[in-house]
Amino acid sequence: MFKRERGITIDIALWKFETSKYYVTIIDAPGHRDFIKNMITGTSQADCAVLIVAGGVGEFEAGISKNGQTREHALLAFTLGVKQLIVGVNKMDSTEPPYSQARFEEITKEVSAYIKKIGYNPASVAFVPISGWHGDNMLEPSKNMGWFKGWKVERKEGNGSGVTLLDALDAILPPSRPTDKPLRLPLQDVYKIGGIGTVPVGRVETGVLKPGMVVTFAPANLTTEVKSVEMHHESLAEATPGDNVGFNIKNVSVKDIRRGNVAGDSKNDPPQEAGSFNAQVIILNHPGQISQGYAPVLDCHTAHIACKFSELKEKIDRRSGKKLEDNPKALKSGDAAIVEMIPGKPMCVESFSTYPPLGRFAVRDMRQTVAVGVIKSVEKKVGGAGKVTKSAQKAAKTK
Repeated sequence: MFKRERGITIDIALWKFETSKYYVTIIDAPGHRDFIKNMITGTSQADCAVLIVAGGVGEFEAGISKNGQTREHALLAFTLGVKQLIVGVNKMDSTEPPYSQARFEEITKEVSAYIKKIGYNPASVAFVPISGWHGDNMLEPSKNMGWFKGWKVERKEGNGSGVTLLDALDAILPPSRPTDKPLRLPLQDVYKIGGIGTVPVGRVETGVLKPGMVVTFAPANLTTEVKSVEMHHESLAEATPGDNVGFNIKNVSVKDIRRGNVAGDSKNDPPQEAGSFNAQVIILNHPGQISQGYAPVLDCHTAHIACKFSELKEKIDRRSGKKLEDNPKALKSGDAAIVEMIPGKPMCVESFSTYPPLGRFAVRDMRQTVAVGVIKSVEKKVGGAGKVTKSAQKAAKTK
């Protein structure tokens, strides 16, 4: 976030720092096409998006142009449920003349109009003129912009004001963590550790994970007991949303489960394989037309699976969601639609309204993100009884 590009930065960098109020983790999504997939998986963990727009001569115009990344990132953040936004107008040191109030106001006006179109309320967004290079208005009020009297935001949960970017981060409304929902933990990896056994690793998205719990993995349809839970090599009595954990399970081979599987509580809305699902998609940059039968790869939580657009149900207005046309023949860049999708291989997804992190996805094709979507409803696949390990049966008896 606080950087001047020197070439492209790769990697979703997780940087941490503390403010007087929060521990802040930055999930970096630099302005480059290929990062959109990372942004989808990254954004799904974000409580607030900080949109950095370049104030330099000509740079802002390039970013906000029809295909610019400023536009795309703001649209993605909103579509994927990141409701809070801060805008940093960067490189104020290289405006014409330097630290130009007129330039800041021009950019604020244009970005306000744009984010309003997407669905953000500009009155609730802090616009901060900064120079990451020189540190202006980053942590302390800048001596170079005496004209800037500070930013103000109006929200129903409470108003905020301040001068610096740091102040704006402190004014973020604290997120509610979904501990009260049933457990959902998408697996990132599964390890076989000598002397311990099988250890799946992933991030708790909703609910809690505790030793002694009997968990079900979908779509593997496998149920077993959790022996222990670890984070940063320390054992935990319970893991809550946001925790990246490893947990040890018994009687399960490392071949039985894999990245993209989802763990849940066998006794509380356990996860199930999805037979099909309805989603609202926005086509971002597809050179041609998308029609029924198109089968690109979906990245949804940690799953990476080809899914078929089995039915184009309706074309809708991107902002209001109002129906424009029934059963469109094809979709092109800029269109939004409700579609039915069928996974090509067993997959576990959820509706965005019940489990947000498992209900948003990126559509990948031709090495780029061609669409993003949120899942409206899921048709669960009704399977037979799955495999229940001995340790799960034993745990059930002792309970």
